[in-house]
Parts: sequence; C-alpha cells; structure tokens
Amino acid sequence: MEGARSTTASFAIEYRRFLSPSGDATATMPDFARDSTQLINLYQAMVLTRTFDAKAVALQRTGRLGTYPSSLGQEAVAVGVAAAMREEDLLLPSFREHGAQLWRGVTLQDILLYWGGDERGSASSGPRHDFPVNVPVGSHAPHAVGVALAFKLRGEQCVAVCVMGDGATSKGEVAEALNIAGVWRLPVVFVINNNGWAISVPVARQTAAATLAQKAVAAGIPGEQVDGNDVIAVRAAVEDALARARAGNGPALIEAITYRLSDHTTADDASRYRSDAEVSQRWNEEPIARLRRYLVKRELWTKADEERMLTALSTQVDAAVESYLATAPQPVESIFDHTYATLPADLADQRAAALAARSRR
Repeated sequence: MEGARSTTASFAIEYRRFLSPSGDATATMPDFARDSTQLINLYQAMVLTRTFDAKAVALQRTGRLGTYPSSLGQEAVAVGVAAAMREEDLLLPSFREHGAQLWRGVTLQDILLYWGGDERGSASSGPRHDFPVNVPVGSHAPHAVGVALAFKLRGEQCVAVCVMGDGATSKGEVAEALNIAGVWRLPVVFVINNNGWAISVPVARQTAAATLAQKAVAAGIPGEQVDGNDVIAVRAAVEDALARARAGNGPALIEAITYRLSDHTTADDASRYRSDAEVSQRWNEEPIARLRRYLVKRELWTKADEERMLTALSTQVDAAVESYLATAPQPVESIFDHTYATLPADLADQRAAALAARSRR
C-alpha cells in the first residue's frame, strides 16, 4: 500500500523574448531598448561580428589562419552578454564569443593572432582581467567559481560571467561548478549558448531534460530560458542576473536558445549530420535580420545607413587583416615562454637547443 504523498518541491522555467523573428515587439521593451542609440549599437556590434567572422573563415580556407569556430547566427548571445556587463566584471568566454570580446575592447587583430596560433593574441587589448578563450569544453566553469569566490572574499561589486555551449552542460565539472556556486551564493552568472549541436550531437541526445535551464534547479539557483536570437532578451536577462549577483543574492543560469548556422569549426562538415532544409529554416530566425526589421519598422534605420555601415565595417576588418598578416611571427623560443613561471629543466634544455638551431641557420 502506498503512503500519503505530497509535493516537496516544484519549479518552472520562464522564457523571455522581446522581438519575434519578423522584428515585431512581443512585450514591453526594457529601458535600454527604448534608446535608439543603444539599439543601433547592438545592431552594429552584431554585424561587425558577422563581417569579421566571414573574413576569418576565408583566411582559414586560404591557409592564413588556424582552425576557426564561426559564430554565424549566434551573434546576439555574445553581444547581448557583453552589453549587459560592466567593465569591472570578468568574462570567461568559450571559443565562440568573438562578439563579446569585441564589445569589451579586444581588437580584431588580437582575435586573428589568437586563432593564428600566436600567443600574443591572448595578451589582448580588452580588460586585462578577462580570461582568455577557453577551448576545452566546460573546464572554465570551475574557474568562474574561483573568480567569483575571490570577488566575494574581497567584498568587490564585480560578477564573473561564464559563457559555455550546450555540450558543456554534459560535463561533470559544470555540474560541480553550479552546485558550489549555489552553496556559497557566489556572484557568478552562467550563460549557456545553446546552438542545438555539440559538434554533431544534438541536445536531445545529450539530456532527457526539457530544458538546459533546469540544470539550475538541482543547484538551488534561478534558471531561465531566453530567445538567444533576440539580443534585447539576452541583454535584459543578463542585466537582471548581474544585478541580482551584485546585490549579494547569488548566481544564476541563463539558457540562450539559438542555432549554429555554420559548421562547428572550419574542421567540421555539418552536412554529414544535419540537413540543408533544417539549416535553411533556421535562417528565418537569425538575430541580425530580426533587429534590422525592428529598426526599419520604427524608422530608426535606412538603406543608406546600412550601406554606410557595411562599407565602414568592411574597411575596418580589412585593415585588421592587413595588420595581422604583416605581423612578424613569434620567435621559436616563445613556445616555451607562456606556460611556466619558472621553466622546468628539461624544457629549459629544449629551449636552449631551439635557440642554438636557429642561430645555425
């Protein structure tokens, strides 16, 4: 015989959107979105990200850049996250947050240097406290917890912002980071850039959960979904989470639903695991056209504005590429110089041998 039952806990995951794919408002706009200058800045930042992205892919295809991860279709997540942050906050990006880096002052040339295999690209022109690009999946989530703990111990009004892909939520270190961030009520915001694919693995094969946002529930922290193709929704959600963390109310998890319109990286061929029809349909939801439609409908943006912007951004990107290609390569010893404060003896011997070999040329 069954005993009496009652509910001990329940939860709901809210979904936030302000712009429909057709560019129509679906809710009352947040304050920043009532400022046309701020909206245009968000739009231009996303277009810069896409313009740069196309050039970077072309450089890789012609052998002038290393393997590169495109952010095509996901620009609203990176730009929205960065636009919500203060300069003193700390960004822990994964490998597809070029738009966030650019918003926070990292130069186009620095990003090219990084993906060209030059360590100087990590000593970037953005905030020096931001972390470099993190390629290992999910391993920066515990780093974010450490940063947030330091902020809390120092009494600083700063927040760590950790951006990861949907595949990262399948990693144990992410669950551990969420858990301890909740226990210690740390000032950290986790953002899941859910583009639907962890390389070739769809979300449905990663988890039986209805949402990735509900990963927050077990950690005892707020979880929310947003339309990741709506830059207004992303920025508003992250702003709210940052304010909550800054007030001492602990962490939050935001799942931004978007779509990867490109291959996973230039080393991938997405046509092997998804159809052209699926991708074509998703182009109808992409973030740049969505915001442009909204601006045009409100008579805040014209064809002439678009042409001037595209010309200026193309010139800006081309100049950065020229500078990158003209940069002299690092000396051979640099491969030893960016891992250890004090070089171990065996690597010191290798470094000396490399220098000797260079001197004999």
